Amino acid sequence: MKIWREIWDYARMIILVVIVVTLINNIVLINAKIPSESMENTIMTGDRIFGYRLAYGLNIDLFGHEINKKFKDPQRFDIIIFKYPDDESQLFIKRIIGLPGEKVQIINGKVYINDSETPLDDSFVAEVPRGNFGPYEVPEDSYFVMGDNRNHSRDSRYWKTSNFVTYDEIVGKAVVRYYPSIKLLNNYKEKEQ
Repeated sequence: MKIWREIWDYARMIILVVIVVTLINNIVLINAKIPSESMENTIMTGDRIFGYRLAYGLNIDLFGHEINKKFKDPQRFDIIIFKYPDDESQLFIKRIIGLPGEKVQIINGKVYINDSETPLDDSFVAEVPRGNFGPYEVPEDSYFVMGDNRNHSRDSRYWKTSNFVTYDEIVGKAVVRYYPSIKLLNNYKEKEQ
């Protein structure tokens, strides 16, 4: 009898650990490996990151059904993980550039918001961006996103279905790179222009 009780105690502990890890992985955290160069030099190809699913609200309930409870709005320069608008079975990671209701235009690689004469301070971009795109009118509840490696990123400028990520397509906010070394993400703030 004692042996069965000990086996049951161990089994219960293992079941509890599996349930807790599953809940954390499906409701709180996203564990992702970066497959491409689009966010270099902020996040490199092959890096592993954790994202926080609850950064902007609870996107899925305990039974896996999608819900939308907004706690905080995404901010410019947040690095987000989202369902790719052209194929929602894929998750992408990019930086928010344009917010709801804004006009985004790229002239000679520089990003201008709402016809400003001063481009966005995007000093996190490693190489000089090229190209002219837009103007894009960002719909309400949507975001215009770009990779930090602008010349090698398939982002809002190139998508077919929609040039924007809706709030409901956002799965979480990238928080920390944990491999090959630890680095906090999303610590770049917009400077007052």
